[in-house]
Amino acid sequence: MLNEYRNHVSQRAEQNLPPLPLDAQQVTQLTDLLIQSAEQGEEKDFLLDLFINRIPPGVDDAAKVKADFLKSIVTGKQNCAIISAEKATEILGTMGGGYNIQPLVDLLDNDALAPIAVTALSSSLLIADAWHGIMEKAKNNAFAQQVVDSWAAGEWFTRRDKLSDTITVTVLKVPGETNTDDLSPATEAWSRPDIPLHAQSMLVTKMPDALTTIEQLKKKGHPIAYVGDVVGTGSSRKSAINSVLWHMGDDIPYIPNKRQGGVVLGGKIAPIFFNTAEDSGALP
Repeated sequence: MLNEYRNHVSQRAEQNLPPLPLDAQQVTQLTDLLIQSAEQGEEKDFLLDLFINRIPPGVDDAAKVKADFLKSIVTGKQNCAIISAEKATEILGTMGGGYNIQPLVDLLDNDALAPIAVTALSSSLLIADAWHGIMEKAKNNAFAQQVVDSWAAGEWFTRRDKLSDTITVTVLKVPGETNTDDLSPATEAWSRPDIPLHAQSMLVTKMPDALTTIEQLKKKGHPIAYVGDVVGTGSSRKSAINSVLWHMGDDIPYIPNKRQGGVVLGGKIAPIFFNTAEDSGALP
């Protein structure tokens, strides 16, 4: 598995692309290697990094394999020399919602691991129906009540770094009107699930030297701001803001091949594009 993955990394690097996130089959193979970690020698850190940082979050099939493996560790059904029950609980807390939530809720009944689960759940928003279980558990479980109190206080937001009073940016000026097809061409729709690859088609017809210009502007040492007269008209495409943020945003911890942040300025910004940018962590 590791040899195949390293070959894949090399092939993608030739295209100036990061490796694809691991799929469910690769994660299954990875968990087998983690169980055998005592035999892996210097590969241990590499295996752990792959497991923590290169698996899609949420309800992806690969995320289910990851969550199930971590659950088996925290419940004592599986032993892994390099992932303790405490570490497994912490990793569950990085998975962004979906398959990780119920194991964390269950851990509120484990006095040893509950404090770690509280921290994880307090910063989790994608709870879905598990919310009802936490509210019910809070009636007689102090750890569940801590989660509810944290949500009520909005600590998931207030604990974040504050926005700087001033932000210095370098401007990429795109004249005239930019529509979503300029940012995410329909002719390249096949590549949209692969955000870094699809982002290579951004502005190829409207401003053919845009990507080269962006790389040159980055050398100035400031974040890049996308600036246009009219920005984001046309059909609603999350892929359009994905492309902008890939070139101008910041990596999201524990989530491979997606970015957030960035600045978008326009004389006019289409309302749906504005909302999508804001929801993606950008500052429009």
